Amino acid sequence: MNIQRPRGTNDILPEETGKWQFVEAKIRELCRRYGYQEIRTPVFEHTELFVRGIGEATDIVEKEMYAFTDRSGRSLALRPEGTAGVVRAFVEHRLDARSLPVKLYYLGPMFRYEKPQAGRYRQFAQFGVEAIGSIDPFLDVEMIMLPIELYRACGLDGFQVQVNSIGCPKCRVQYREALLKHLGANVDQFCPNCRRRIERNPLRVLDCKEEKCRALVGQVPLITDYLCLECADHFQQVKEYLDQLGIDYVLNPQLVRGLDYYTKTVFEITVPTLGAQNAIGAGGRYDGLVEEVGGKPLPAVGYAVGLERLLLALDQQAGRYYEEPRPDAYVAHFGGVTKAKAVEIVTDLRRRGLWVEMDYLGRSLKAQMKSADKLGCRSAVIIGESELERQIVKVRHMATGDEQDVKLDQIAAYLTADREEHGA
Repeated sequence: MNIQRPRGTNDILPEETGKWQFVEAKIRELCRRYGYQEIRTPVFEHTELFVRGIGEATDIVEKEMYAFTDRSGRSLALRPEGTAGVVRAFVEHRLDARSLPVKLYYLGPMFRYEKPQAGRYRQFAQFGVEAIGSIDPFLDVEMIMLPIELYRACGLDGFQVQVNSIGCPKCRVQYREALLKHLGANVDQFCPNCRRRIERNPLRVLDCKEEKCRALVGQVPLITDYLCLECADHFQQVKEYLDQLGIDYVLNPQLVRGLDYYTKTVFEITVPTLGAQNAIGAGGRYDGLVEEVGGKPLPAVGYAVGLERLLLALDQQAGRYYEEPRPDAYVAHFGGVTKAKAVEIVTDLRRRGLWVEMDYLGRSLKAQMKSADKLGCRSAVIIGESELERQIVKVRHMATGDEQDVKLDQIAAYLTADREEHGA
């Protein structure tokens, strides 16, 4: 039987991992500059965390979560998103005792049982940032600035920032009544999922991706018309900061996001060339989640992006947007005493920080040189018996074929200088 990877998962092969490392390096550098520290939470949590945090009526909890019972009868779930686990860790480890806001970021695998498609898998990598402990509207704007800077640093353009406010539980009561009144006249025309949502959480209808449902909600009342004074003032300040900093954005009054913990500001960043599933990041404020998972009331705001979606957008737009690393040298030998010396040289060069390859298959010099070329080595260090007698080696520059004699005790310095001159 030929065992293959499960549907909806993906093998990231060595020729692809360079892209991931490029983006991950940009992420870590950006978070360093903004003062976000990395946190690593378990891949699975108690199911209740996601039911309470994300919301029972969400697609994630109802249809997409990988939940299971362990051998002790506990209900556990593979994490479908990162925020709930980060907030749980924040509460459990009393991180509120630190200077507020506490600024954290995470990077790791998430799991959702959904239809696999381009850039969307059942196991996917997600990067996210969370700032817990401040209501400052500028922190909302910082969450929008972070992905913008990340995308630009990676070479992506043509993306659009959409912004909205969905208010707080206080002002959503009136809006819910107005929305139900509007939806009630057409309830039978909605998809089965939306008919269920109308009963339990009508705002979820605005997040439906079905064309029929999107057309039906085209003329619904706008939530921004029902904001309380506090939420309206907060959103106004967010927009003023965005304008002050020259950040382009589009107001989208039907943007609600698919998770119940959001309050006030929500935003989404899209790339039109990706088609229907064009979001490459989203976030917003979630001022009630810390209390919901057992902590004291604290405001918070966050953002997340699926790396597969981001890499798909980069592949479409930026072409070769990173430099593939290549070996500094290939040490070629003729066997016998020359191989013994090659082993010494390779070991010494690696200890000095150089990427060095050699032959492990007993191949001819010609075959070794072909291997060096295929690996993209910058130079080949050739060790022959006559060269050993003179305490030298020949260094061949693979791009030009030029050769130069180099003393044995100067090989490391020579190759290091060559790398610094021509790039890593």
